[in-house]
Amino acid sequence: MNIIKFINDDGTRQLAAVTETNDIWALPYDDFLEVIEQSTERDESCLSLINRAIQDALPLDFKLEELNLTLPLNAYEVWASGVTYFNSKQARNYEAYEGEEVSGSYYDKVYSAARPELFMKSTNRRTIGPNEPVYLRNDSNWQIPEPELGLVLRQDGEVVGYTVGNDMSSRDIEGENPLYLPQAKIWKHSCSFGPSIRLAETVENPYYLTITCKIIRNGVPVFEDSASTSQLKRKYDELVSYLGRDNELFDGTVLFTGTCIIPANDFTLEQGDVVEITIPEVGTLSNPVEELVKPNSTTV
Repeated sequence: MNIIKFINDDGTRQLAAVTETNDIWALPYDDFLEVIEQSTERDESCLSLINRAIQDALPLDFKLEELNLTLPLNAYEVWASGVTYFNSKQARNYEAYEGEEVSGSYYDKVYSAARPELFMKSTNRRTIGPNEPVYLRNDSNWQIPEPELGLVLRQDGEVVGYTVGNDMSSRDIEGENPLYLPQAKIWKHSCSFGPSIRLAETVENPYYLTITCKIIRNGVPVFEDSASTSQLKRKYDELVSYLGRDNELFDGTVLFTGTCIIPANDFTLEQGDVVEITIPEVGTLSNPVEELVKPNSTTV
């Protein structure tokens, strides 16, 4: 079962559940965060709560492709994991050492260390959903999307759902100095997730999910690659455990688990590109790419 939120013709927003038969059921909640909070209070699963909410209802007379989907969850915080895939380690080394062969770099050490790399990625007022534009940072010349599986957490660290995440990254800024990581990761519209949340209880094996990233330019694909979460070096509960150490988790916290798909080293996103990230069990997160207009700029 997947949870979506869509915008009605009158501008109101409707949370809904999508079953395996693609039937769409309206839910009596404004946001998936309310589902998590109520299930926590009642000590029951999100799936059980939703099944009770729709048991006496009729499905909506809509098809999924007809809906204007929006962010399904107003997460207070989005966190991210770094260097959790071998491809990511190789790419970070290329950025930092300009393609030179290295051994024992700090990225090598992070990849093999007991403690994972975790960092704050976004807050609810900085996070966007499907079909909203991701922005290009003005002081970077090397920017890419980072397709990731996102974990939706309860405050006790339980994974209640999975989503598709785009952790936009400025490779040149991070490569210049690892201490610049927050600037390489956090700016306006640099984080998106959606288009739905797949309830964890309905996923048979979260370590066997295929992630595909496609980048379209002028109507033509200029990049496409796929990978599997089976390539992840760390377990989800390990990442969540470290995130919760001496740290308060909120219901609805989202944790991106790292990227396994990286475009060629000579590739950078451009104005007008479209980024499509697909996990079949969750859907396709699509975001157009736009240049970020500086606050002191004027448009005609």
